[in-house]
Amino acid sequence: MVETRVLSTTDAEIVYDVDGPLPPADGRPVLLLIGQPMDASGFRGFATRFGDRTVVTYDPRGLGRSTRSDGRTDSTPQTQAEDLHALVAELGAGPVEVFGSSGGAVTGLQLVATHPEDVVTLVAHEPPITGVLPDAAAVDRASRGFREAYQAKGWGHGMATFLAMTSWSGEFTDAYFAQPAPDPAAFGLPTEDDGSRDDPLLSDRSLAVTDYRLDVERLTSVPSRVVVAVGEETGDTYTARTARATAAALGQEAVVFPSHHGGFADGEFGWPGKPDEFAAKLREVLDA
Repeated sequence: MVETRVLSTTDAEIVYDVDGPLPPADGRPVLLLIGQPMDASGFRGFATRFGDRTVVTYDPRGLGRSTRSDGRTDSTPQTQAEDLHALVAELGAGPVEVFGSSGGAVTGLQLVATHPEDVVTLVAHEPPITGVLPDAAAVDRASRGFREAYQAKGWGHGMATFLAMTSWSGEFTDAYFAQPAPDPAAFGLPTEDDGSRDDPLLSDRSLAVTDYRLDVERLTSVPSRVVVAVGEETGDTYTARTARATAAALGQEAVVFPSHHGGFADGEFGWPGKPDEFAAKLREVLDA
């Protein structure tokens, strides 16, 4: 049975879910599943694939059920990593194994860099770190495109531009920027503007994630094991390229996982993955 708990810090209330005993009955580390800007709900189905283990998911501060009182709206890997450090201490069952998805993978890298004693193994699945790419300046320009579309026309237009960017294969060339603005209706998205501008993905709130600077020297010297993963169906799109480049910077090759960027999901993102195969691969990597 899943138990929902709250970790109170000086400036946040972090809601997390524990599925299994603490400390784990089998002596294996807790498996911590983290995302960004996705909250614990995105792992609900995937977590059930690990019924023999104690699994913990959480809502990052300011997202989902978690609140913050620090007067900020941005989501920095540094702040999120400190919250996770406090969470591991609260669990009283560290060090843990971590699967980090997307921005959660970046948070996981920061957690290993600053608190390696908390982590046995981190599997960082497609961390969106722009600075590792040779066309980083063009990527930044493309990213500004979806944020500007969001600010000018609302969520549907911003999301359509985001999807066009993240589905582009290869480097961002003049051909990408010469395209007409995508039509939200073509993606089944609303064309009307609801007036909101606080989306954590389309606003500037997650800029610190993609702008994260990888501490290669630190990450390759700590005792924690870091595995960078990439989806077999992600092709040569942005997050596949950042995953491979991050792995190369750390002196490794990205481990290929089934499906795509959200391959662990049952379909929560509108594009079903292969959660059973994904879970089997994660078990294999963690047990290696």
